[in-house]
Amino acid sequence: MANDTTQTTGIRRLSIHPQAGDTWASIAERELSEQPQEAAVAQLQSWNLHVFARRIIDDATGEMGNPILPSDILFLEPPLAARQ
Repeated sequence: MANDTTQTTGIRRLSIHPQAGDTWASIAERELSEQPQEAAVAQLQSWNLHVFARRIIDDATGEMGNPILPSDILFLEPPLAARQ
């Protein structure tokens, strides 16, 4: 009997590993330069809640920060279901 499930392993969201020292603004400028920066930053943050929601205390300032790490995977487009 044939498997009737759809193969989707070839479809992947466009993503990057950030560069050291990247911010939401620097990534937006580099990767989504065709959009106004404020809108591009908001989109990146909404597509990457796994990074945006992370809060860590900055040792230098003692304040809560939202670091983007070079080991993070950042999506540059919405989830696949939202593109239809």
